[in-house]
Amino acid sequence: MNNLRQWFSKSGLGSVVLLAILLVAVFPLTLDIFRLNLIGKYLCYAFVAVGLVMLWGWGGVLSLGQGVFFGLGGYAMAMFLKLEASDPESTKIQTTPGIPDFMDWNQITALPTWWEPFKHLPFSLIAVLAVPAVLAFIVGFAMFKRRVGGVYFAIITQAVALILTVLIIGQQGYTGGVNGMTDLKTMLGWDIRTDSAKYILYFVCVGLLLASVLLCLWIQKSKVGTLLLAMRDKEDRVRFSGYDVSMFKVFVFCLAAAISGIGGAMFALQVGFMSPSFVGIVPSIEMVIFAAVGGRMSLVGAVYGALLVNFGKTYFSETFPDLWMFCMAALFIGVTMFFPDGLAGLYQSKLQPWLTRRRSAPKAQPPAAPPARPAESPRMADSAPPTAKPAQA
Repeated sequence: MNNLRQWFSKSGLGSVVLLAILLVAVFPLTLDIFRLNLIGKYLCYAFVAVGLVMLWGWGGVLSLGQGVFFGLGGYAMAMFLKLEASDPESTKIQTTPGIPDFMDWNQITALPTWWEPFKHLPFSLIAVLAVPAVLAFIVGFAMFKRRVGGVYFAIITQAVALILTVLIIGQQGYTGGVNGMTDLKTMLGWDIRTDSAKYILYFVCVGLLLASVLLCLWIQKSKVGTLLLAMRDKEDRVRFSGYDVSMFKVFVFCLAAAISGIGGAMFALQVGFMSPSFVGIVPSIEMVIFAAVGGRMSLVGAVYGALLVNFGKTYFSETFPDLWMFCMAALFIGVTMFFPDGLAGLYQSKLQPWLTRRRSAPKAQPPAAPPARPAESPRMADSAPPTAKPAQA
């Protein structure tokens, strides 16, 4: 039993198992469908936080534009759902039936060629992973090959997020503009708005998130993970050892982008719309906060961070509608000041040593009873010398 416990502790699977129990059993059994759907929405952001742990915590590269990849994955799925909702029968009142409503409003009379492949679900699923990864490869290869990093890379990713937001809003006839893509109803004829569909999509989201965590955990335990840590701490030594540091950075950047794209696709399915408000600078910075609060070195901590920050946003906005932004700022500032390694760092530095000491402390033994006094044998009593009589006067 102790060997099994040590193996779970060393491999990091123990915390993953506890997270799986919480997401698969505790939440579905204790929350109603509305709150469970909110948790599913929060878990979509957790994909981005997990990617940031690999990129920022292990790779040492801070990106402030992860909302770009989250949005691209969401738009790839939303395009398929929007085309299915725009069949000729449902859009017969339009001037041009069979195209999305925002195209008809902008006097577009035919479906653009680059929209055609998104009529097929397999292509859309591939695009959810491929489009963010390809953009990340282009940006990362151009920057890392020129040894652009640190704050400069963070600013460039912010600029990419701003450019993509302006592009989506400006091309209203092809992207839906500031309103985004709304009224997403079905996927292959399956109504995704029903309660049963929300339950199924929640469990699909949980399964994909746990698979992403396990994949990243496997990478961390591999040689690539060791090189990422070495590259983060001593980049020049890794480069002088003969490794191409720039391509390792490109790899982890593409990995984080692909994982973020999965989160965006699940968001479009569970919420039913996608807009440029999830692509810009502000949501990208919020996604960094998720990883910082949970712990930028912990995959499971990043999931808890996404849940905690989003729950705090919902709770504060419902309870203190005029002060919730200040409450969120206080939460973030407090965590970063007093717990710089996030919730995971707090557990590892404070709670885990206390639990270890408590397990290893010897249990108090009850005081031993005094030894029993041996009884005198009758023979020894008879052989005792007689008592001297007092002398008579």
